[in-house]
Amino acid sequence: MKMSDGLFLRCARTVSKDYPEITYGEHIIDNTCMQLVMNPYQYDVLLLPNLYGDIVSDLCAAFVGGLGLVPGANLGEKCAIFEAVHGSAPDIAGKDIANPTALLQSSILMLRHLDDAPTASLVENAMFDVYKQKKSLTRDVGGTAGTSEFADAVIAALA
Repeated sequence: MKMSDGLFLRCARTVSKDYPEITYGEHIIDNTCMQLVMNPYQYDVLLLPNLYGDIVSDLCAAFVGGLGLVPGANLGEKCAIFEAVHGSAPDIAGKDIANPTALLQSSILMLRHLDDAPTASLVENAMFDVYKQKKSLTRDVGGTAGTSEFADAVIAALA
């Protein structure tokens, strides 16, 4: 990791010189996590290699309710990938207990990225309605519904 971290840092330092208006800093991952817990508002953007990005995104997901709620977007110059931050969650796959909100949120991000804000807003409002009603929420957010019941409630709210 010393070599890959070193390469990442050298590249970041080099690129940062082209953007003097942006404050550049370096912190080891355990201190960064502690700082995020103690005072997350000190950061606007975190640039991290994959492993540390995974650690930090999982930590930050806890701030908003957990991995089942957090969308993910990987944006490149010519392509974009949208996914739930938690990944495939194989331990709960097929058990009708996963919270589909993260995947739904990722879909909303994708629709906005594709310049389809009206559809994104429809889906988002339907999802918000389900949360407001509190009748079809999954266990991780205090409900008793399964994945299918939550999804059906969102679909019904679209109508």
